[in-house]
Amino acid sequence: MPDEQQDPKKTPDIQNWIINAVLILGLIMFYFLLTNDSAKSPSEAVPYSEFKALLTDGKVASVTLRGNKAEVTLLQEEPIGPQKTLSRKFETRIPDIGDESLLPALEAQRIVLRVQPPDENKGLWLILLNLLPWIVIIGFWFWAINRAQQNITGGIGGKGKLDSFLRGSPRKSDIPNVNFDDVAGQDSAKREVSELVEFLKHPSHFRQLGAEVPRGVLMMGPPGTGKTLMARALAGEAGVRFYSISGSEFIEVFVGVGASRVRHLFEEAKENSPAIIFIDELDSIGRTRGTGLGGGHDEREQTLNQILAEMDGFSGHEAIIVLGATNRPDVLDPALLRPGRFDRHVVLELPDRNDRIAILKVHSRKMPLDDDVSFEQLSAGTPGFSGADIKNLVNEAAMFAARDKADKVCMAHFDEARDKLMLGTVRTLAIQPDERHRLAIHESGHTLVAYFQPDADPIYKVSIIPRGRALGVTHQLPEYERYTLSEDYLRARLAVILGGRSAEQVMLGTISSGADDDIAQATALARAMVSRWGMSKEIGPVDLRDSESHPFLGKEIAQPRHFSESSARSVDKAVKAFLSEAEKQAIDLIGTHKKQLESLIQELEEHETLDGEQIKVCLGDKVSSIKTNSTKSKEVRD
Repeated sequence: MPDEQQDPKKTPDIQNWIINAVLILGLIMFYFLLTNDSAKSPSEAVPYSEFKALLTDGKVASVTLRGNKAEVTLLQEEPIGPQKTLSRKFETRIPDIGDESLLPALEAQRIVLRVQPPDENKGLWLILLNLLPWIVIIGFWFWAINRAQQNITGGIGGKGKLDSFLRGSPRKSDIPNVNFDDVAGQDSAKREVSELVEFLKHPSHFRQLGAEVPRGVLMMGPPGTGKTLMARALAGEAGVRFYSISGSEFIEVFVGVGASRVRHLFEEAKENSPAIIFIDELDSIGRTRGTGLGGGHDEREQTLNQILAEMDGFSGHEAIIVLGATNRPDVLDPALLRPGRFDRHVVLELPDRNDRIAILKVHSRKMPLDDDVSFEQLSAGTPGFSGADIKNLVNEAAMFAARDKADKVCMAHFDEARDKLMLGTVRTLAIQPDERHRLAIHESGHTLVAYFQPDADPIYKVSIIPRGRALGVTHQLPEYERYTLSEDYLRARLAVILGGRSAEQVMLGTISSGADDDIAQATALARAMVSRWGMSKEIGPVDLRDSESHPFLGKEIAQPRHFSESSARSVDKAVKAFLSEAEKQAIDLIGTHKKQLESLIQELEEHETLDGEQIKVCLGDKVSSIKTNSTKSKEVRD
């Protein structure tokens, strides 16, 4: 096997060895310098004249000569304690011209004289002592550079974090332990990829018939719909190795590193085929090349070019499938989407009502549930939830049950978790009485207009308790899944959005800044009705929307307008007409049912939160009112 394919655990890292050797050498030198007597400086150095004075006074006990230096030990002074005495040692330098009187003076006082050769190694030790900090700094510098290089690039042109699963013998853990039974609510997507399992298990049968498996499968869908889980389940069903990596892990500081990692990834997959390569967030490296503000990024484009080349380089006997996942297929390079690369496109949509029931059962199968838990009711109350949202809902319900010290998770915990996810977390604010009254009027206006609108979604709950970023919330739940929005539904939606502002105007005679978000939502919806969906008779079925492309997403650098100023003025006029009609409709409803509105405001101020049944008691029967209002609405529209 070539050296580049050997186990990295058996391949010595030369840089690490050098760094460790330098650090160990520095520690050894430091130890010897501390323990070597010859490297130690004397405790004191005195002039030669002072030494001669001490010698004359008879205070010198011994003298050791080393070249032109003398180490002098004085006689012991008076005892400091019962057993301790103090002796003084110092070093002096003998003049270079010598001193003829020194030897006779020592002999006269019978002082012990020792002559030792000069310490030739002491100078070397001192030099090494001065170099020791530099050796330590250089060693630390090499270590820091090597560590940063491994973290960033895995070495120039290296594989970095890919080594954690690209090397070593095949392991059982490389095959995911999930299958299609763990993926609920995506039956159509499972049917699309199920035949890939048969190819990976029995590729010879397909080859005998001249069939070729798709080289790439692109999974598209909103975030949280289970694209990664579907890829793992495919590998688990087929029992093949699964290589998973995010597209952003290919992009590094140095140009060419991403392309090198792509080569290593595909080489390893070919050696262990059949296998599945899963690239998550493919749009991070697969965006259209050569476009966008300032042009494309060289490193990203080289990485994409390498992926395209590797997907074209598969031979007929290699059972390898490349799976890609993205929620932005509109920005992908056309070369990725052509046949021969990502041949098959699988769409994972948000789950419908029945799919949400299946997902709830999957995520709560290990959870002790109370008898009052109804998956059908939970599914109906969570429209638009993805699989990840439902998993989060189940987890939040379990956490609420744990806080209550409950033995089982009941329906109240699921309702509380749903309110937290959909409405926000409860906040504690010191709201003044007049603001609280205005807030109750505002939310009651939304509720009343929605209640008496025949085409609006039913009211689920209204609250003036601050949650999330809102001071109050009016929550509607659709009775069924909507895939298209009718004009009547949208007009009713506009009236409901402007109902809070209209209630303030009718009941208080003034309006407040609390309708800021309502006006923004209503304006955006009305503009879409006019410029995108052709619901204005004056404008007609003409696409007059502003360009939705962004210069950083690989589209136009500028934001071109394909219509005249006259058309734009007509759009603004039609939008204003839609909003004025919706506001008039809301004001008429509030004026017609003013007594019911006052009752609802009183109950809302008292209880702060009202559910659907309590709202129905306050507002009464709505059948006759709906018929009357529906007739008026059609007359105004005509």
